[in-house]
Amino acid sequence: MITREITLQIPTLEAEQNIDIEVTINGRKRRMVYRVEIVSWRDQDAATEGEDRIEMIRRVVREHDPAWQLVQIGLPSADGIPIMFRRRTAAAV
Repeated sequence: MITREITLQIPTLEAEQNIDIEVTINGRKRRMVYRVEIVSWRDQDAATEGEDRIEMIRRVVREHDPAWQLVQIGLPSADGIPIMFRRRTAAAV
């Protein structure tokens, strides 16, 4: 399956928020579900002392629920980094 990308402006999200998007493709509606997790450097640093931030991001992605596919790793801030996942199966509406 070929995946096409479109960019949507969404409001600022808090940690672990789901975004439901309904799209119509050739008259067929599909519901796509995205999940944005804000990974806090402070929480991760305390939990994984000595692990650098890149390794921490790799671990978060590797250990994430396999029903969700990594879509994007956002720009880091001083406090953390947003990581976006998409549910692997889009539901027909």
